[in-house]
Formats: sequence, structure tokens, C-alpha cells
Amino acid sequence: MGHSFAEAGDAQKNNFDLGEFVGDLNVEEDASSDDISLEGLQQELEECKEDDVVANILSKGTALRDYTKGVENNLRQVELDSIQDYIKESDNLVSLHDQIRECDGILSQMETLLSGFQAEIGSISSDIKILQEKSMDMGLKLKNRKVAESKLAKFVEDIIVPPRMVDIIVDAEVNDEYLRTLEILSKKLKHTEVDHMAKTAKALKDVQPELEKLRQKAVAKVFDFIVQKLYALRKPKTNIQILQQSVLLKYKYIISFLKEHGKEIYLEVRGAYIDTMNKVLSAHFRAYIQALEKLQLDIATSSDLIGVDTRSTGLFSRGREPLKNRSAVFALGERINILKEIDQPALIPHIAEASSQKYPYEVLFRSLHKLLMDTATSEYLFCDDFFGEETIFFETFAGPFAVIDEHFGTILPNCYDAIGLMLMIRITHQHQLIMSRRRIPCLDSYLDKVNISLWPRFKMVFDLHLNSLRNANVKTLWEDDIHPHYVIRRYAEFTSSLIHLNVGYGDGQLELNLERLRMAVDDLLIKLAKTFSKPKQQIVFLINNYDMTIAVLKEASPEGGKIQLHFEELLKSNTSLFVEELLLEHFSDLIKFVKTRASEDPSSTSERPITVTEVEPIVKDFGSRWKAAIELMHKDVITSFSNFLCATLKRWHLIIKHLMI
Repeated sequence: MGHSFAEAGDAQKNNFDLGEFVGDLNVEEDASSDDISLEGLQQELEECKEDDVVANILSKGTALRDYTKGVENNLRQVELDSIQDYIKESDNLVSLHDQIRECDGILSQMETLLSGFQAEIGSISSDIKILQEKSMDMGLKLKNRKVAESKLAKFVEDIIVPPRMVDIIVDAEVNDEYLRTLEILSKKLKHTEVDHMAKTAKALKDVQPELEKLRQKAVAKVFDFIVQKLYALRKPKTNIQILQQSVLLKYKYIISFLKEHGKEIYLEVRGAYIDTMNKVLSAHFRAYIQALEKLQLDIATSSDLIGVDTRSTGLFSRGREPLKNRSAVFALGERINILKEIDQPALIPHIAEASSQKYPYEVLFRSLHKLLMDTATSEYLFCDDFFGEETIFFETFAGPFAVIDEHFGTILPNCYDAIGLMLMIRITHQHQLIMSRRRIPCLDSYLDKVNISLWPRFKMVFDLHLNSLRNANVKTLWEDDIHPHYVIRRYAEFTSSLIHLNVGYGDGQLELNLERLRMAVDDLLIKLAKTFSKPKQQIVFLINNYDMTIAVLKEASPEGGKIQLHFEELLKSNTSLFVEELLLEHFSDLIKFVKTRASEDPSSTSERPITVTEVEPIVKDFGSRWKAAIELMHKDVITSFSNFLCATLKRWHLIIKHLMI
């Protein structure tokens, strides 16, 4: 190649003729050669008609061969120019060639060096892979050994019996440390019973006898300890709740330990607690009931009924007491306050006895049940926390329930106080709400039973009052007095009391019974009114009793109930009758004349005209004495309704209005 470049340089110096070196290109000969085929030329020319250059050539009519030869010459000239350029750069090309050869040698050396590096790296990679595998194997072995070590350590820890634990279980006192040791012993005992690996381990054969001895010793020791604590509950004047909360609950884990590892001993402890608390609570409630019975104020007997006459006296009959002293039988009065004090502390009998106070039975009933609720709540929560069994409460309170039931068995059959019975029913309902708010269900069935026993007794006493009105002897009850009758006052106060106690409860059965009582009173009032000889006295008697009844009923229900509306209608109708009777008494001629003429048919042709002779004496008589008559009527009204001044004034204005009309 170097020789060629040298020759080329010499040729340039000697005016090298490229045409001579290459030779002439005879295009015509080449074109006429048999190797050139013109097949398809026409088609190509047709396709190239759109080309601008071809179209220009064809339009000028230039011969294709001449044009081709021109192109060939141009190409040859360009080729010669390119060769001249290469010849000029020949020195640079030689230098470039030498550099390439040097680079090739250097690269060859690098290739040899890199090949050696590659071989060494391959060897190192193999070593690293081996080391990695060994490391993974060692890591896995280490992990397995750690797992095995932890399991073995846990196993040893679970079954081993440290000397310290033995000393505490056998010789130490029962305290917080003893309870913690009991927990550890319990875990070891449960582990040996549950864990399969521990059951099959040979080491367990050596340890299990020692664990069993410790279990027996622990069970015996805590049994003696807890029984001593339970016997402390029997000591007089012991505050049971404080002992339970501050002492027994501290050792409640003993009960859990006995449940799991000493079932028979646990049942003995359970039985000992139930027996102890049953006797203690029964004694407390019995003593409390006996103390309450000394504070009882007798309100009513079987003869204290609405329709019973209390005026007669005799060897075996009680004289009539003043109404103010016997009003508690039928009137609610301040007894309603017991419902406002429903959650007050229970009575302390010796304090009340020292002050010589007596109370209606509903006060004692509330105090007894307040004590029962508080005691039951505390005991229920303790049994649930200490023993984890709700049934223990009901077994424990079987005695106190029996004591209270026995007490009610003697009280209720002799209770004829209907107001007191209804108050006890409402108190029981309030106590049910209190226990519901506390979320303590232990007294649900008991309070339901009390409620079920109170309602029939109330119904029986209520029926006694009802029958006393239905079967009342009018002759013995009648008094020659137009003022309100004491029997009707009893009824009004009794009904008002029950209506007041039904506010907010809407007891339909009670409302039905009150309606029956109202019908009986209506009949009795009519019978008593008929015993008066004069119609005006009968009306005045009815008005006074209706007015008194309405006034009493308004105190219980100011908005007016169905019974009150009934008596208001009767009062209104009898007031109209009284006005007519009063006018007829003083202006009989005028009233008769007006009624006679008012009854005639104004459209009748045979109507007799009113003459002056007929009207004049009536008008003169009215004009001469109407003022005196009105004064007499006023005195008559004042006399008839002396106990009801405001109502009387209203009726008197009504009478004046009638007269003016």
C-alpha cells in the first residue's frame, strides 16, 4: 500500500494522465452491447413522465444516449477529483495507519491482561459463592440452636422447682409474695398437664412428684387461711363490706388456684362462704325487721273503710275518731314524700326509737328494701369478683329472702291500708329502676315477686272499700245535715290520693277500679239525698258534696281528669236546679205565669192575649218585695253553702243574673 501511495505521488509529479491510466469508456459500445436489454424501458419512461428532470429532457428533445454520455463524463470527472483528494491526504493516511497499528498492539496487550483478570475474578467468585453457602449454613445452624436453646430454657424453667419456691410454699406466710409464688406454681402445674413435650420428657418423672407435693401443701395452707378469714365474718359488729373489699379481695387469686388445682377444697370453701354469709345476713335482716316493727304506725284496720259508719260506740266497737287524726287512712297528704326520698339512706332503728317516732309501713318498707338493695349490690359484685360465679349470690341470699318473705307473710294479710299498699307498689317500681341503673340484675325476680304479691292485696282492700259503698246502710249513715258527708269526703280524699299516685304511670287497671268506685259513690249520694224531705235540701246536699269532691280532686290533678269532669257536670246541672227551686220559692206566681205562657204555641190562633188585669198583680207583687226576696235568697245561699264562700259567691252571681233576665 505504501508503494502504491509512492507511485501515486510520482505520477502526480509527472502530470499523471488519469484518462490514459483508466482508458476510454466507450458508452456507445456498451450501449450497443448485447448484454443491455431495453425491455420495459417504455413503461419506465411512462412512469417517469411526472418527474421534472425527465420531463424537461423529453421536452427539449435531447437524445437519451447523449444525455447518458454526459452523465458518465460527469461521474468520471467527480471520481478523478475524489482520487486527487485522496492522493493529497496520503501522508495523513499513512500516519493514521501507523497509529492504528500501535493501538492494535496496545489493545492486544490489554486483552491479555484482562483475560488474566477475568480468570482470577472467576476464581474469586467461586470462592465467594462457597463462603456464602457456608455462611448461610452456619446462620441456619445458629438460628436452630437459638430456637432449641430458648425452647429448652423455657422447658427447664417451666418444670424446674427452685428451692426458693419450695421454701415459700411450705414455710412462708400467706401474703403478696406467697400469691405470686402460687401463680408460678400454677403455671408449672398447668404446663405439665397440657404440654405434650413435657408429658413425654424423662425429666418430668423426677420433677412431677415434687410438684404434686407442693400442690397439696399449697392447697391445704390456703384453705386454712381463707377459712379463717371467712370465719371473721361471723364476729359481731363486723362490717362485712369493708372486710370483703379490703381483706378478702386481696386474696381472690387463692380461689382461682383452688378452682384449678383443688376442686374439692374449692367446693368446701364455697360452701363455707355460703353457709357463713347466709347465716350472718339472715341474722342481720331478722334483727333489722324486728327493730322496724317497733316503729310501725298502724294506719287502718279491716273496719276502716269508706262506707263504714264510725259514729256508734260500744264494748267491741271503736268510737269515731276526729277526721284530722284518721285522715291518713284515705288522704295521701305528706305520705307522698316517701317517693321523693326513695334513694335516701335506710332508717337507723335505735335512733328513731330513741326519738319515739312512728312511721307508716311504707316508710319501713322502703328502708328495708333500701338496705336489701345496697347489701345485695355489694354482695353480688363481690361474689362475681371473688368467686367468678353469680349463682353463689342467690345461694347466699336464700336465707335473707326467706326472712323477708316470712315478714311479709305476716304483714300483708293484716294490711288494710290501700294508700300504703299503692305507695309500696310505686316504691317497688322505683327500686326496680334504681337496680336497672346500677346494672345489677340480682333482685329482678325478687322485686317482681314483691310486686305480684302487693297488687292482689291492694285489689282485695280496694274491693272492700268498693263493697262498703255498695252495701252501705243509708239509715245509719244519714245525718240531718246538708253539708258534705264524711263518707263522701273519705271517697274524695281516697280517689284523689290514688289519682295522684297514678300520675306518670297511667295504670289502666287502677283507672278502671276508680271508675267502679265513682259509680258506687254516685248511687250512695243519690240515696243519701233522697232521705231529705225537701227537694231543695236534696239539691243543696248534692251540690255541697259535688263541690267538695271537685275541690279535693283538683289538688291531685289540677288539669282535671275523667272523674273530676263527671262531678263538674253533675254540679252544673244541680246548680241550675237549685236556682230554679230558689226562684220558685220566692217568686212562685211570676215563675208559674212565665212557664204557663211560655208553653203556649205562639202560632196558634186561639191564643189568649195577656191582659193588664192578669199581669198587674204579679208585677206589683214582684216590685214590692224583690229586694227583700233577693236578700232572703242571699242569706239562704250563705246558710246552705257556708263552707264554700268562693263557690257560693259565684253561684249567687248566677242567681242574680237569672233574676235580672
